Amino acid sequence: MSRPHAARVAAYDWKQVHADLDAWGFARLPRLLTARECNDTARLYDDDALFRKTISMDAHRYGSGEYRYLRDPLPPLVAGFRSALYARLAPIANAWQERLSAPDRFEPTHESFRARCHAAGQARPTPLLLRYETGGFNNLHQDLYGRIAFPLQVTVQLSRPGVDFEGGEFLLVEQRPRQQSRGCAVALERGEAIVFATRERPVEGARGVFRAALRHGVSPLRSGSRTALGIIFHDAA
Repeated sequence: MSRPHAARVAAYDWKQVHADLDAWGFARLPRLLTARECNDTARLYDDDALFRKTISMDAHRYGSGEYRYLRDPLPPLVAGFRSALYARLAPIANAWQERLSAPDRFEPTHESFRARCHAAGQARPTPLLLRYETGGFNNLHQDLYGRIAFPLQVTVQLSRPGVDFEGGEFLLVEQRPRQQSRGCAVALERGEAIVFATRERPVEGARGVFRAALRHGVSPLRSGSRTALGIIFHDAA
């Protein structure tokens, strides 16, 4: 794990992050990346050699835009923050597993977790860069790529809202049994990250803990161009 990345991640109030995730299914991490890191990471989008696959959202009816999966070895900044964030999120993920009476537990390091993914045939890296132009959007979805799935993931805003683009809020919709859906729209600042539930989270109910399903997406861009970094911790089959 990169020490600079780990030190920056460690500076957040992780008790509050845990509380926010328990209450809302997401938590904000302001200023995770510097402006220079955002610019440098966004520029990677045009280097074909860095990516293993490119997906047109329009072609698959996922929305309107494009995203590209990075190949191994990941860029050092992406790999460093992926490992550092996982180490802080694994205890939260395990607490959720316990509340849900789920048997699996997540390893303390990302390296050991990835080893389990690879042993199960999930060996393709999943971090990605996403780009939307005017009118672009991402339909509500879940990022599941195999039997093994880490219950939390991260998106980092790389573009400047109000300067590079307008609109394009991060969307999160939670569905609870026998209730109407609860939606949140989060306008991220450049360099800010959002941690959110990949598929479901535990919620206290009148009869104990139940599973609330979540999906995420991006609202339409009114103008400009928006680039984001997605950090998914499980690898793909």
